Amino acid sequence: MTIPDPLPQPLLVDDNLMLRQLGLQDADSMLFGLDDEQALKLTGTQRRFTPDQVRAHCARVAGDPDRIDYAITLGGNAAVGEVVLNSLDRQNRLMWFRVAIWRDDTREKGLGTRAARLVLDHAFDTLGLNRIELEVYAFNTRAKHVYEKLGFRVEGRRREAMWWGNEAVDAIGMGLLAADYMSRRAGAHG
Repeated sequence: MTIPDPLPQPLLVDDNLMLRQLGLQDADSMLFGLDDEQALKLTGTQRRFTPDQVRAHCARVAGDPDRIDYAITLGGNAAVGEVVLNSLDRQNRLMWFRVAIWRDDTREKGLGTRAARLVLDHAFDTLGLNRIELEVYAFNTRAKHVYEKLGFRVEGRRREAMWWGNEAVDAIGMGLLAADYMSRRAGAHG
């Protein structure tokens, strides 16, 4: 299967959860997330961003041919997070993946898992990817558990890849193959 060019980014919906293309209208919500200490730690974000930098990022990603950035919304309202496929490698049919919930009051409600499933279905069914990779920091055990539940497997560990405060933290590399995901999905519906 050939990966479409440009990458399609249709609206993805699961009950009241709606994923739409991230854009300039999401800059304020993203800034809110970038001001939340827990969100910063869970994603390993150590850098601070200005409102102008966030607006520029939100405007840029909508037109980037090598990535898909979805705003996670409830009923089409303001974004509560993002789910991203980036760093497209067309030849090897792979992309990198991340999901982040920006608002504390929407964490631990399964939104990240539901959003991830929608994007993984799109990645394998529509885009024709063969592999999706990610890194998760060792202290983010909730995210690692979610990724494993989705079918990602631990493939390696970069020891002391990041310093958070006075603590060295490992980065855990995980991967998901299309065949494994499809098999797992068929088993869930069979």
